[in-house]
Amino acid sequence: MKITLKDGSCKEYASAMSAYEIAKDISEGLARMACAAEVNGEVVDLRTVIDKDVELNILTFNDEGGKAAYRHTTSHVLAEAVKRLYPNAKLAIGPSIDTGFYYDFDVDSLDRAALDAIEKEMKKIIKEGKELERFTLPREEAIKFMEEREEPYKVELIRDLPEDAVISFYRQGDFVDLCAGPHLMSTKNIKAIKLINSSGAYWRGSEKNKMLTRVYGTAFTKNSDLDEFLAHLEDIKKRDHNKLGREMELFATVDVIGQGLPLLMPKGAKMIQTLQRWIEDEEERRGYMRTKTPLMAKKDLYVISDHWAHYKEGMFVLGDEEKENSEVFALRPMTCPFQYYVYKQSQKSYRDLPCRYGETSTLFRNEDSGEMHGLTRVRQFTISEGHLICTPEQIEEEFRGCVDLAKYCLTTLGLQDDVTYRLSKWDPNNKEKYLGTEETWNTVQDTMRTILNHIGIEFTEAEGEAAFYGPKLDIQAKNVYGKEDTMITIQLDMFLSERFDMTYIDANGEKKRPYIIHRTSMGCYERTLAWLIEKYAGLFPTWLCPEQVRVLPISEKYNDYAQKVMNTLKDNGVLATIDNRAEKIGYKIRETRLNRVPYMLVVGQKEAEEGLVSVRSRYLGDEGQKPLDTFVNDICKEIRTKEIRKIEVVEEQK
Repeated sequence: MKITLKDGSCKEYASAMSAYEIAKDISEGLARMACAAEVNGEVVDLRTVIDKDVELNILTFNDEGGKAAYRHTTSHVLAEAVKRLYPNAKLAIGPSIDTGFYYDFDVDSLDRAALDAIEKEMKKIIKEGKELERFTLPREEAIKFMEEREEPYKVELIRDLPEDAVISFYRQGDFVDLCAGPHLMSTKNIKAIKLINSSGAYWRGSEKNKMLTRVYGTAFTKNSDLDEFLAHLEDIKKRDHNKLGREMELFATVDVIGQGLPLLMPKGAKMIQTLQRWIEDEEERRGYMRTKTPLMAKKDLYVISDHWAHYKEGMFVLGDEEKENSEVFALRPMTCPFQYYVYKQSQKSYRDLPCRYGETSTLFRNEDSGEMHGLTRVRQFTISEGHLICTPEQIEEEFRGCVDLAKYCLTTLGLQDDVTYRLSKWDPNNKEKYLGTEETWNTVQDTMRTILNHIGIEFTEAEGEAAFYGPKLDIQAKNVYGKEDTMITIQLDMFLSERFDMTYIDANGEKKRPYIIHRTSMGCYERTLAWLIEKYAGLFPTWLCPEQVRVLPISEKYNDYAQKVMNTLKDNGVLATIDNRAEKIGYKIRETRLNRVPYMLVVGQKEAEEGLVSVRSRYLGDEGQKPLDTFVNDICKEIRTKEIRKIEVVEEQK
């Protein structure tokens, strides 16, 4: 048989061999580092026997497939350790993830001491160096096998598989787990591990199911890499918006108000206001007309848009549908149907198009409680929403304009390098979820793909991520923990204009259906604020800061001059405060630094006599004395241009 390797070279063997044996034949060092293999593009065990011509790539920890096999094996070691220490624990699932692995258990919650004990047991198992053995059973035998081991979650997973399925298991000593693999050859190959934390997780992600205990961990081949990752986690904890945003008093949540309904504190509200004013002014500059529409509507509106059929479970419904003669309303999950009726208030001509409507829209979505998280997943939120109604000939230019606006927003916020682009398509295997025909969907998706190629955007494609009424360009970003969210969406819609009987008169005097682009310019304000907190660890660009300057008199004798400085700053639109408490100046400076204020102005006798300020900034540290007018001009320019200054002197946040 002929084996073609990744570099294009070939090996020939007279008889069948396992992937591991071939790796060993290539190099003893490669075999020692090997975690899995890729055969004709499919990731498999090293124990997989090859008996025909194939393309083979031996995967190490440096390859994603090899890393996943390494960490997935570690999750099995975790499961065995838990079963040793908690024999009555029931096993659920334990996949590898980007940052390591997790395993869900039906067991009482596990504190840090419990995790440390489990980690110690894992190291014992690794030291025992057990070989992993793969075996298979027919579906019914597999069910019986797991029933005898009293593992109900595994039984449920097997029952969901086809009746003729052959089920694979992995055995390491006395421990057996249901698993498709691949896995390492032995537990002895695992070198550096750490259990990170534990949390609650609903079985299969549904709040209707039992809450399980999820244990997160990670694994590396070197202790130095593990130490580097753990240091990274400490930095993440400092940046986590859910923690840092509360510490900075940007937002809060209160149980009696409700989950997913955050309170924006004065500082957070000021930041949102700054963003909102900027976006509204920029949209107006680009030809958008502002609307303000109701926060709720009768059921009838959502029936027309088809949200009632496709999205009702995600809406807050007011009223009783079962009650005769009762009017039923719902809080709006989107603004598009409202703006369509703004359009319909007069007959439009092709000369009136495109119509660009923009609205700062407060929306409501009935998210599952298990999905709630800080500001990134909430039940009430505000977005920079817009709808462009145009002719078919205008669709590419208008779509380009939407992408340009999104890129401008990202660049201004300093986030342009943190995003990826995704063409979100329909799922042809679930056509009942969508409006329109397969032919129309393919046409719209091809149109969007062509536009994106013309623009020159690198993008991936994902089936099943489209809205029910059209494909979309989703601009994606990850939070500090690696979870991906959609930040900005631009969507093509060739369906709803017909449902709402929207028309325009073309150049020949005939009525035609317009095309619609749904888009956000910056996306959800709350989610963007969370993103900014984590991006800048609270050290926001000056123009975004809720407090831009703090004036610090060195004693009460200079309070009057400090007040004059603050008033001058405020008169020029700078967000300034004064700290005239009877505290030592060193204490005031430290507290200002802790509050992440970008500039502090220290004033004393010389400053008061000569109209100066002593400038300390997070950018250059002690910048020395400047005339007050010079500082005002400099900071006003920085704010006006939305400059993102590089922090060259990092002062310890103690």
